[in-house]
Amino acid sequence: MPGRFFLTTPMAEVAERLGKPAGDLEDEPPRQNIQPGQEIVVLTAQGLTRMRWGMIPVGRVNARGRPVMETIINARSETVFDKSAFDGVGRAVIPVDGWYEWTGEKRRKTPWRLSAKDGQPLYFAAITDVWTAPGGLQVPQAAAVTCDPNADVKPIHHRMGVILPVDDVQTWLSEDEGVARKLMRPLPNGLLNIREAVDVNWSGP
Repeated sequence: MPGRFFLTTPMAEVAERLGKPAGDLEDEPPRQNIQPGQEIVVLTAQGLTRMRWGMIPVGRVNARGRPVMETIINARSETVFDKSAFDGVGRAVIPVDGWYEWTGEKRRKTPWRLSAKDGQPLYFAAITDVWTAPGGLQVPQAAAVTCDPNADVKPIHHRMGVILPVDDVQTWLSEDEGVARKLMRPLPNGLLNIREAVDVNWSGP
């Protein structure tokens, strides 16, 4: 499942492929290392915008009635529409050029870079809501939706993000829940380029 994304395609080009205006996102810089907790570009039914990657589920409380502050960056497709923690969430798409996974033992892990073989952006299904932070600040937030891996990803990780064909992007954003559920499946095999990630500044952009 995606732990970090990268997006270096100019945002004007991403917007054009999606048939949406880039607006004030046109100057979005290329990013090789997008980490949870940072702002990401997402597409909602209203257009392209920025949200924080990671959701503090709205209304989620512990046994004492106190808010649960655990951040969720990925949500399982099998339960995303059923868990009370995700009641009332919206849907969005995260456009990226690819993502990273790691294999191996702690401190000796190998990073892998996954992207589309045809060089086109990938469109991750996501859920969204707005968290009200202490002091009343409204924070739009998003989490990627995950499913079982396809044969390409399985040797690297036991989960992968739900990657939508571009023709299904609008369907995910606007159709009812029953239709959206049918889209939450692994990407067909053979469409990804997977190679060891080298020369990535893991602490920078």
